[in-house]
Amino acid sequence: MAIVETHDLTKVFNGRKAVDSLDLEIEEGEFFGLLGPNGAGKSTTVAMLSTILRPTRGTVTIAGYDIKRQAKEIKRLIGVVPQEFGLYDELTAAENLIYFGKLHDVEGGKLKDRIDKLLRLVQLQDRANDLVKTFSGGMKHRLNLVVGLIHEPKLLFLDEPTTGLDPQARLAVWELIKRFQSEGVTILLTTHYMEEADYLCERVAIMDRGKVIALDSPARLKRSIGKLEVIEVKARKVTKKVLNELRKLKGVRKAARTTEGLRVLTPAANEVMARVVTLASFAGVQIDSLNVAQPTLEDVFIKLTGKTLRD
Repeated sequence: MAIVETHDLTKVFNGRKAVDSLDLEIEEGEFFGLLGPNGAGKSTTVAMLSTILRPTRGTVTIAGYDIKRQAKEIKRLIGVVPQEFGLYDELTAAENLIYFGKLHDVEGGKLKDRIDKLLRLVQLQDRANDLVKTFSGGMKHRLNLVVGLIHEPKLLFLDEPTTGLDPQARLAVWELIKRFQSEGVTILLTTHYMEEADYLCERVAIMDRGKVIALDSPARLKRSIGKLEVIEVKARKVTKKVLNELRKLKGVRKAARTTEGLRVLTPAANEVMARVVTLASFAGVQIDSLNVAQPTLEDVFIKLTGKTLRD
């Protein structure tokens, strides 16, 4: 049974479509991801689904409730973890959870039990009475996550929940999030980290410029590339001119610049590597390393758009 259904969901800002005719169905208990670069429309979508923004056009139902006519009922069913911390530094961890619990009409013994359980879940039970301003960034991320769970929502929105975390802290948060779902919570995650979507989500909708350009399980999306191989190139001085010349090489299907150099999609990696090295040397590009890798969700995005998720 679908807990989220949208039809023709659209949001326009100053004549620009931030979200363009979005049709989605998310099943109850599912871990669903919206993956795409910054500005793709992910956060705007979450803002509409969570009743913060009113759609310009289209319909949304959450657990059967219409978002335009029954927003109050929907707010009782959802939890939202925004990109920015919604915490009060001058309150303790427990006081923050008390405050947000009471906002959702959770009080008394039920609230106390919920706070104890959530602080144990994120391993902050020993810091319950410490001011949040004394917490590390990772601790604040963990506390911020459980604020959205204080009232036991049926549907949890996680909007870029690990932005700014180092890889080790990000992995710890991923494990926490997987535990949330085991409690029966439906989760909608927005992220621009391909590894995050691949690791956590049962299905992923890849967004670009307000539209969903692909939707399936991470495994099937990666298989959609077919028999293409990926050449990872660590290089310096990769100009747009070099990239355009690279795309003309025989055997290159798609190529995009990355923060470390290039990703090249090809059906014949061994043959194409030699051509890439020759082109680079003539163009004055210094290659540090080349590696043939398995396709990722980033490569699905490159195949569809010709650019990386971080562009």
